[in-house]
Amino acid sequence: MPESGAPQARQPEGERELLPTATGAQTWAAVRELVRPRRGLALAGFVAMVVATAIGLLIQPLLGRIVDLVAEQRPPDALTLPVVLLVVVAVAQGGATALGLSLVSHLGEGVLARLRERFVANALRLPLGQVEKAGAGDLTARVTRDVSMVGEAVRSALPELARSVLAIVLTLAAMAALDWRFLLAALIAVPIQAHTARWYVRRAVPLYAQQRIATGAQQQQLLDTVAGSGTVRAFRIEEQHTELVTRRSSTAVGLTMRGVRLVLDFYNRLHVAEYAGLAAVLVTGFLLVRSDSVSIGTATAAALYFHSLFTPVNQALVLLDDAQSANASLARIVGVTSARPAPGEPAEHRRTEGTEATGGTVPRIEVDEHADAPGVTVTVSGLDHAYEPGRPVLHDVDLTLHPGELVALVGPSGAGKTTLAKLVAGVHRPTAGTVRLTGGGSASSGPPVALITQETHVFAGPLEDDLRLARADATDEELRAALATVESLDWALALPDGLSTVVGEGGHRLTAAQVQQLALARLVLADPPVAVLDEATAEAGSTGARLLEKAAQRAVGGRTALVVAHRLTQAASADRVVVMEEGRIVQSGTHAELCAAPGPYADLWEAWSGAR
Repeated sequence: MPESGAPQARQPEGERELLPTATGAQTWAAVRELVRPRRGLALAGFVAMVVATAIGLLIQPLLGRIVDLVAEQRPPDALTLPVVLLVVVAVAQGGATALGLSLVSHLGEGVLARLRERFVANALRLPLGQVEKAGAGDLTARVTRDVSMVGEAVRSALPELARSVLAIVLTLAAMAALDWRFLLAALIAVPIQAHTARWYVRRAVPLYAQQRIATGAQQQQLLDTVAGSGTVRAFRIEEQHTELVTRRSSTAVGLTMRGVRLVLDFYNRLHVAEYAGLAAVLVTGFLLVRSDSVSIGTATAAALYFHSLFTPVNQALVLLDDAQSANASLARIVGVTSARPAPGEPAEHRRTEGTEATGGTVPRIEVDEHADAPGVTVTVSGLDHAYEPGRPVLHDVDLTLHPGELVALVGPSGAGKTTLAKLVAGVHRPTAGTVRLTGGGSASSGPPVALITQETHVFAGPLEDDLRLARADATDEELRAALATVESLDWALALPDGLSTVVGEGGHRLTAAQVQQLALARLVLADPPVAVLDEATAEAGSTGARLLEKAAQRAVGGRTALVVAHRLTQAASADRVVVMEEGRIVQSGTHAELCAAPGPYADLWEAWSGAR
């Protein structure tokens, strides 16, 4: 690991707000925490590697002894013992090396597995608003490319780097044991190598950090373009999106080529150090042999020792390339595993797992022993929100949802309905104002608020397992009851294997309406006191709209519910309708009251009724 770590990368103005990247200190702290429970394994691996390297260092003196025997014109049988010892050394070194690499690999794989677990666990707890700002590409790049690069480093670079460092240290010690002047001659190469390493690290750390950001941006642009291909074709903006993809790709390729040129310069500088050191050792050996300070065999062993340093020194320095790349990836992974709520954000404002996607700013339910009615009241006070400074989406919104009340939000596109729904659900933190939940609490041990949107994910596996994501201890009877509540039990039992039918990726394909019914059944199982539905019936199509709207109404029955109405028939059946325009509430009342009074809702209803 380089000393400087990966710096916090700043995004250019107007770019996505990427997920955090850990500093060098944070990265090292995380590594120490992961290794601490495996200290015994780490020590055993280190000892085995030291023993293997030390055994290998016996080869050069044995070869030097053979040179001396030949120079002294000893009989051939005098070579038998050194040759046999060479074979023994080779076998012993091979066995010790295999053991050491096995222990180090076992250590690395264990640490990597734990790191993956922490990454996934913390990624699922991140505030959804933060993930949305960063974009799916950033998170995807970290969980795929970055994890892969760290894994590759753990499996190959880490063991090889450990072997190389040990070989360098022990070989230099062996040269000093032959004669301290050989060590001094060898150290002539060190300043050149150290300067080369510092030169490389200073340039590689920021370059690889930029590469990771550019790769994430490239992946996000590809995801956006592919996901929105229908819209792109509809508006004939293929050229614009192709240009965006090309621009992102060019940036990533340019940074990659800069890295290639940097590595080539790095190799060239290493050659200078190698030949300077070897020349110094050979000259020293010549002078010492001429003065009868050492034998020809000893000088040969010293030269062989230094020559054997070429591989581990170069490998260690070259592995800096892999280390810098892996360190940049590790810093991005640790940035997610160590992510904490923003300064000033209470601990309970962390993401709360709901039926679909909830959390971020939802407070706990404040117990009100004097509540007039059972259930939970949602009070929105002075709510302002802006995704970007100076561009407010909501303005001073006040709204109260009474216990068990179903409130429908309607209004034109861009009025702020979805933003208000996400703030109530806790996906985002409001710029100003508060969202409070008060009441007598709930019998449910699940989240206080669940958010259902039109984007519902079906996890690969049996349908019953998918339902139990909402409540792991749900019995088969409770699963059937939840499905029956949203009027989907018949089609679920009619599947090839009933509730055991594999759905999701590679499994039985569910219709859009069935997917939404599955989400509503999860809501019933999770049993939150407050439910927020953001156009949760929009994917049904006209044929299944009424069935799905009825299912949604039954799912939220008895709960305090806020529904962003995709169709005005949902508003007509709600207890109260709230009309929004340009980020403000402009009307509130029952369907009958608003239809009878002139205003936006009456106009919307008239247009809706006339269009049907």
